Amino acid sequence: MKKVLVLVMVAFATSVFAINPGNFKVVYKLNDESTFNALARYLNVDDMQADQLKYVFELTEYKMKSALKSDNEKAVDKVLLFNVANAKYILSDNQYKKYLTVLNLSVNNDNQEFLTQK
Repeated sequence: MKKVLVLVMVAFATSVFAINPGNFKVVYKLNDESTFNALARYLNVDDMQADQLKYVFELTEYKMKSALKSDNEKAVDKVLLFNVANAKYILSDNQYKKYLTVLNLSVNNDNQEFLTQK
């Protein structure tokens, strides 16, 4: 009986939890001009790195839209890995660590209201 109950709960949970596009707002924010410029200043990138990052962010947004339309969690994960892997290739080690910090903070704090926003 317990196995049946657990199976029903798992089936219900997987049907309820579809991919939430709101969880990936950071991908779209990276292409915002003011956000991108602030990130580029923070990372202290040169012009070539900035151009390459802008291109990667545009591709990431395009691929994310496609992955979310198909409601494919593996595709969404691949898009995020695509972004991170390309950023690692473009940036120095120090810049990449800063980028990961910003990305993680953005994803983890996206739904929280900060005192400065009240």
